[in-house]
Amino acid sequence: MPPARYTYLGPAGTFTEAALRTLPVAAEAELLPHATVAAALDAVRAGEVDGAVVALENSIEGAVSATLDELATGEPLQVRCEVLLAIRFALLVRPGTELAAVATVAGHSHAQPQCKRWLAANLPQARWEAAASNADAARQVAAGAFDAALAGAFAAERYGLTVLAEPVNDVTHAITRFVLVTRPGPSPAPTGVDRTSLVVFIGDDHPGALLELLTEFAVRGVNLTRIESRPTGSGLGRYCFSVDCEGHVQDLRVGEALSALHRISADVRFLGSYPRADGLAPTVRPGTTDAEFREAADWLRRLRATS
Repeated sequence: MPPARYTYLGPAGTFTEAALRTLPVAAEAELLPHATVAAALDAVRAGEVDGAVVALENSIEGAVSATLDELATGEPLQVRCEVLLAIRFALLVRPGTELAAVATVAGHSHAQPQCKRWLAANLPQARWEAAASNADAARQVAAGAFDAALAGAFAAERYGLTVLAEPVNDVTHAITRFVLVTRPGPSPAPTGVDRTSLVVFIGDDHPGALLELLTEFAVRGVNLTRIESRPTGSGLGRYCFSVDCEGHVQDLRVGEALSALHRISADVRFLGSYPRADGLAPTVRPGTTDAEFREAADWLRRLRATS
Protein backbone atom coordinates (compact mmCIF):
# COMPACT_ATOMS: atom_id res chain seq x y z
CA MET A 1 0.00 0.00 0.00
CA PRO A 2 1.45 3.42 -0.93
CA PRO A 3 2.09 5.87 1.92
CA ALA A 4 -0.48 8.51 2.81
CA ARG A 5 0.01 11.88 1.15
CA TYR A 6 -0.48 15.22 2.90
CA THR A 7 0.02 18.70 1.54
CA TYR A 8 0.79 22.13 2.97
CA LEU A 9 1.47 25.70 1.89
CA GLY A 10 4.94 25.54 0.39
CA PRO A 11 7.62 25.55 -0.62
CA ALA A 12 9.46 23.46 1.97
CA GLY A 13 10.44 25.39 5.07
CA THR A 14 7.14 27.10 5.92
CA PHE A 15 5.57 27.26 9.36
CA THR A 16 2.71 25.24 7.84
CA GLU A 17 5.10 22.40 7.06
CA ALA A 18 6.43 22.63 10.61
CA ALA A 19 2.86 22.35 11.93
CA LEU A 20 2.16 19.31 9.72
CA ARG A 21 5.30 17.56 10.94
CA THR A 22 4.02 17.72 14.54
CA LEU A 23 1.11 15.41 13.62
CA PRO A 24 1.44 11.62 13.99
CA VAL A 25 -0.02 11.11 10.49
CA ALA A 26 3.03 12.84 8.98
CA ALA A 27 5.54 10.34 10.37
CA GLU A 28 5.19 7.79 7.55
CA ALA A 29 3.49 10.01 4.96
CA GLU A 30 4.65 11.72 1.81
CA LEU A 31 4.54 15.48 2.35
CA LEU A 32 3.89 17.61 -0.71
CA PRO A 33 4.00 21.43 -0.92
CA HIS A 34 1.46 23.51 -2.83
CA ALA A 35 1.87 27.13 -3.88
CA THR A 36 -1.38 28.41 -2.34
CA VAL A 37 -3.98 27.48 0.25
CA ALA A 38 -6.55 27.12 -2.53
CA ALA A 39 -4.32 24.70 -4.45
CA ALA A 40 -3.69 22.62 -1.32
CA LEU A 41 -7.40 22.30 -0.52
CA ASP A 42 -8.31 21.59 -4.13
CA ALA A 43 -5.80 18.72 -4.08
CA VAL A 44 -7.75 17.27 -1.14
CA ARG A 45 -11.05 17.69 -2.98
CA ALA A 46 -9.62 15.99 -6.07
CA GLY A 47 -8.38 13.02 -4.04
CA GLU A 48 -4.75 13.71 -4.97
CA VAL A 49 -3.80 13.82 -1.27
CA ASP A 50 -5.32 12.50 1.95
CA GLY A 51 -5.35 15.85 3.70
CA ALA A 52 -3.94 19.35 3.91
CA VAL A 53 -2.69 21.48 6.78
CA VAL A 54 -3.60 25.15 6.46
CA ALA A 55 -3.32 28.17 8.75
CA LEU A 56 -6.67 29.31 10.17
CA GLU A 57 -5.87 32.13 12.58
CA ASN A 58 -3.02 33.97 14.27
CA SER A 59 -3.05 35.44 17.74
CA ILE A 60 -1.69 38.76 16.42
CA GLU A 61 -3.05 39.19 12.90
CA GLY A 62 -6.33 37.30 13.31
CA ALA A 63 -8.06 35.03 10.81
CA VAL A 64 -6.47 33.87 7.58
CA SER A 65 -9.10 34.99 5.10
CA ALA A 66 -7.87 32.77 2.27
CA THR A 67 -8.51 29.69 4.40
CA LEU A 68 -11.91 30.87 5.64
CA ASP A 69 -13.10 31.61 2.11
CA GLU A 70 -11.87 28.30 0.70
CA LEU A 71 -13.59 26.31 3.45
CA ALA A 72 -16.85 28.22 2.93
CA THR A 73 -17.04 27.50 -0.80
CA GLY A 74 -16.44 24.65 -3.21
CA GLU A 75 -16.87 20.98 -2.42
CA PRO A 76 -17.22 20.52 1.36
CA LEU A 77 -14.17 19.64 3.45
CA GLN A 78 -13.82 18.67 7.09
CA VAL A 79 -11.44 19.67 9.87
CA ARG A 80 -10.00 16.62 11.63
CA CYS A 81 -7.68 18.20 14.20
CA GLU A 82 -5.80 21.38 15.00
CA VAL A 83 -2.23 22.38 15.80
CA LEU A 84 -1.08 25.40 17.82
CA LEU A 85 2.40 26.49 16.74
CA ALA A 86 4.51 29.19 18.37
CA ILE A 87 5.68 31.58 15.65
CA ARG A 88 9.21 32.97 15.93
CA PHE A 89 10.37 35.01 12.95
CA ALA A 90 13.98 35.47 11.90
CA LEU A 91 15.50 37.81 9.34
CA LEU A 92 17.22 35.62 6.75
CA VAL A 93 19.83 36.96 4.32
CA ARG A 94 22.47 35.68 1.93
CA PRO A 95 25.82 35.02 3.68
CA GLY A 96 27.84 38.18 4.14
CA THR A 97 24.85 40.55 3.97
CA GLU A 98 24.87 43.23 6.68
CA LEU A 99 21.81 44.96 8.09
CA ALA A 100 22.74 48.27 6.47
CA ALA A 101 22.66 46.61 3.03
CA VAL A 102 19.08 45.35 3.35
CA ALA A 103 16.90 47.42 1.01
CA THR A 104 14.06 44.91 0.50
CA VAL A 105 12.37 42.51 2.92
CA ALA A 106 9.95 39.82 1.72
CA GLY A 107 7.49 37.53 3.48
CA HIS A 108 3.92 36.30 3.67
CA SER A 109 1.27 38.98 4.10
CA HIS A 110 0.72 37.88 7.72
CA ALA A 111 4.43 38.19 8.56
CA GLN A 112 4.90 41.93 8.10
CA PRO A 113 2.20 43.02 10.62
CA GLN A 114 3.76 40.74 13.25
CA CYS A 115 7.19 42.35 12.78
CA LYS A 116 6.31 45.93 11.78
CA ARG A 117 7.76 47.64 14.87
CA TRP A 118 11.04 45.74 14.58
CA LEU A 119 11.23 46.60 10.89
CA ALA A 120 10.46 50.27 11.57
CA ALA A 121 13.15 50.46 14.24
CA ASN A 122 15.87 48.48 12.45
CA LEU A 123 15.09 48.76 8.72
CA PRO A 124 13.09 51.98 8.32
CA GLN A 125 14.16 52.46 4.69
CA ALA A 126 13.60 48.87 3.57
CA ARG A 127 10.79 48.19 1.11
CA TRP A 128 8.32 45.43 1.93
CA GLU A 129 7.67 42.79 -0.74
CA ALA A 130 4.82 40.27 -0.42
CA ALA A 131 5.51 36.60 -1.16
CA ALA A 132 3.25 33.57 -1.42
CA SER A 133 4.75 32.20 1.80
CA ASN A 134 7.67 32.89 4.12
CA ALA A 135 9.64 29.99 2.67
CA ASP A 136 8.95 31.34 -0.82
CA ALA A 137 10.42 34.65 0.35
CA ALA A 138 13.52 32.81 1.59
CA ARG A 139 13.80 31.00 -1.74
CA GLN A 140 13.63 34.33 -3.59
CA VAL A 141 16.29 35.84 -1.34
CA ALA A 142 18.56 32.91 -2.16
CA ALA A 143 17.88 33.59 -5.85
CA GLY A 144 18.86 37.24 -5.43
CA ALA A 145 15.40 38.74 -5.94
CA PHE A 146 15.25 40.32 -2.46
CA ASP A 147 17.77 41.17 0.25
CA ALA A 148 16.07 39.57 3.25
CA ALA A 149 13.13 37.38 4.21
CA LEU A 150 10.96 37.04 7.29
CA ALA A 151 10.76 33.30 7.93
CA GLY A 152 11.46 30.63 10.48
CA ALA A 153 15.14 30.20 11.28
CA PHE A 154 14.80 26.54 10.25
CA ALA A 155 14.41 27.70 6.62
CA ALA A 156 17.90 29.22 6.54
CA GLU A 157 19.84 25.99 6.06
CA ARG A 158 17.42 24.71 3.42
CA TYR A 159 17.98 27.78 1.24
CA GLY A 160 21.62 28.47 2.04
CA LEU A 161 20.87 31.63 4.00
CA THR A 162 22.11 33.15 7.25
CA VAL A 163 20.07 34.24 10.26
CA LEU A 164 20.87 37.93 10.62
CA ALA A 165 18.48 38.60 13.52
CA GLU A 166 16.14 36.52 15.68
CA PRO A 167 13.52 36.91 16.97
CA VAL A 168 12.12 39.85 15.07
CA ASN A 169 8.51 39.46 16.22
CA ASP A 170 6.99 42.47 17.95
CA VAL A 171 5.18 39.99 20.24
CA THR A 172 7.36 37.01 21.11
CA HIS A 173 4.51 34.70 22.17
CA ALA A 174 2.57 34.77 18.88
CA ILE A 175 0.64 31.59 18.12
CA THR A 176 -0.82 30.38 14.83
CA ARG A 177 -3.61 27.84 14.76
CA PHE A 178 -3.43 25.33 11.91
CA VAL A 179 -6.01 22.73 10.98
CA LEU A 180 -5.77 19.38 9.21
CA VAL A 181 -8.48 19.21 6.55
CA THR A 182 -9.70 16.07 4.74
CA ARG A 183 -12.65 15.04 2.63
CA PRO A 184 -15.88 14.69 4.66
CA GLY A 185 -16.31 11.71 6.95
CA PRO A 186 -17.28 10.81 10.53
CA SER A 187 -15.99 13.26 13.12
CA PRO A 188 -13.52 12.07 15.75
CA ALA A 189 -15.30 10.80 18.86
CA PRO A 190 -16.05 13.36 21.58
CA THR A 191 -13.22 13.87 24.06
CA GLY A 192 -14.77 16.45 26.39
CA VAL A 193 -12.31 19.07 25.13
CA ASP A 194 -13.64 19.61 21.62
CA ARG A 195 -14.26 22.40 19.16
CA THR A 196 -16.86 22.59 16.38
CA SER A 197 -16.42 24.71 13.24
CA LEU A 198 -19.10 25.79 10.79
CA VAL A 199 -20.10 28.46 8.28
CA VAL A 200 -23.54 30.06 8.57
CA PHE A 201 -25.19 31.79 5.61
CA ILE A 202 -27.81 34.39 6.50
CA GLY A 203 -30.98 34.05 4.43
CA ASP A 204 -31.79 37.76 4.19
CA ASP A 205 -30.25 40.91 5.57
CA HIS A 206 -32.52 42.25 8.30
CA PRO A 207 -32.20 43.92 11.71
CA GLY A 208 -31.14 41.38 14.31
CA ALA A 209 -29.94 38.71 11.86
CA LEU A 210 -26.61 38.29 13.63
CA LEU A 211 -28.30 38.47 17.03
CA GLU A 212 -30.58 35.61 16.02
CA LEU A 213 -27.55 33.50 15.11
CA LEU A 214 -25.80 34.29 18.39
CA THR A 215 -28.93 33.67 20.44
CA GLU A 216 -29.16 30.06 19.27
CA PHE A 217 -25.77 29.44 20.88
CA ALA A 218 -26.33 31.61 23.95
CA VAL A 219 -29.63 30.09 25.09
CA ARG A 220 -28.03 26.63 25.01
CA GLY A 221 -24.89 27.66 26.88
CA VAL A 222 -22.56 27.14 23.90
CA ASN A 223 -19.57 29.45 24.00
CA LEU A 224 -18.12 30.82 20.76
CA THR A 225 -14.33 30.87 20.50
CA ARG A 226 -14.27 32.72 17.15
CA ILE A 227 -16.69 34.41 14.75
CA GLU A 228 -15.74 36.15 11.50
CA SER A 229 -17.92 37.75 8.84
CA ARG A 230 -16.84 37.09 5.25
CA PRO A 231 -18.38 38.33 1.98
CA THR A 232 -20.14 35.62 0.00
CA GLY A 233 -19.17 37.20 -3.33
CA SER A 234 -22.81 37.46 -4.40
CA GLY A 235 -23.04 41.23 -3.86
CA LEU A 236 -22.34 44.06 -1.45
CA GLY A 237 -23.81 43.44 1.99
CA ARG A 238 -24.03 39.65 1.50
CA TYR A 239 -22.05 37.94 4.23
CA CYS A 240 -21.61 34.56 5.82
CA PHE A 241 -20.22 33.89 9.27
CA SER A 242 -17.34 31.55 10.03
CA VAL A 243 -17.83 30.23 13.56
CA ASP A 244 -15.93 28.11 16.08
CA CYS A 245 -17.69 27.01 19.24
CA GLU A 246 -16.87 24.89 22.25
CA GLY A 247 -18.12 21.33 22.27
CA HIS A 248 -18.83 18.47 19.88
CA VAL A 249 -21.72 17.96 17.47
CA GLN A 250 -22.62 14.88 19.58
CA ASP A 251 -23.14 17.15 22.62
CA LEU A 252 -26.88 17.80 22.84
CA ARG A 253 -26.45 21.54 23.45
CA VAL A 254 -24.25 21.87 20.33
CA GLY A 255 -26.47 19.63 18.22
CA GLU A 256 -29.58 21.61 19.15
CA ALA A 257 -27.83 24.89 18.33
CA LEU A 258 -26.81 23.60 14.90
CA SER A 259 -30.32 22.29 14.28
CA ALA A 260 -31.80 25.69 15.12
CA LEU A 261 -29.32 27.45 12.85
CA HIS A 262 -30.26 25.09 10.02
CA ARG A 263 -33.89 26.08 10.56
CA ILE A 264 -33.39 29.87 10.50
CA SER A 265 -30.45 30.24 8.07
CA ALA A 266 -30.11 29.91 4.32
CA ASP A 267 -27.44 27.25 4.82
CA VAL A 268 -25.11 25.84 7.45
CA ARG A 269 -21.87 24.21 6.36
CA PHE A 270 -20.56 21.85 9.03
CA LEU A 271 -16.75 21.87 9.04
CA GLY A 272 -16.24 19.30 11.77
CA SER A 273 -15.92 18.59 15.47
CA TYR A 274 -12.42 17.75 16.70
CA PRO A 275 -10.21 17.85 19.81
CA ARG A 276 -8.90 21.23 20.94
CA ALA A 277 -5.13 21.46 20.82
CA ASP A 278 -5.02 23.52 24.02
CA GLY A 279 -6.97 20.88 25.98
CA LEU A 280 -9.32 23.45 27.50
CA ALA A 281 -12.63 21.98 28.60
CA PRO A 282 -15.79 24.09 28.20
CA THR A 283 -17.63 25.47 31.17
CA VAL A 284 -21.05 23.81 30.99
CA ARG A 285 -23.68 26.03 32.55
CA PRO A 286 -26.47 24.60 34.71
CA GLY A 287 -29.33 23.42 32.56
CA THR A 288 -27.19 22.65 29.49
CA THR A 289 -25.72 19.23 30.24
CA ASP A 290 -26.68 16.27 28.07
CA ALA A 291 -28.52 14.74 31.03
CA GLU A 292 -30.59 17.89 31.51
CA PHE A 293 -31.41 18.08 27.78
CA ARG A 294 -32.55 14.43 27.88
CA GLU A 295 -34.64 14.98 31.00
CA ALA A 296 -36.33 17.99 29.38
CA ALA A 297 -37.09 15.96 26.25
CA ASP A 298 -38.55 13.15 28.39
CA TRP A 299 -40.70 15.67 30.28
CA LEU A 300 -42.06 17.04 26.99
CA ARG A 301 -42.87 13.53 25.72
CA ARG A 302 -44.77 12.75 28.92
CA LEU A 303 -46.60 16.05 28.70
CA ARG A 304 -47.65 15.45 25.11
CA ALA A 305 -48.73 11.90 25.90
CA THR A 306 -51.17 13.14 28.50
CA SER A 307 -52.41 16.28 26.73
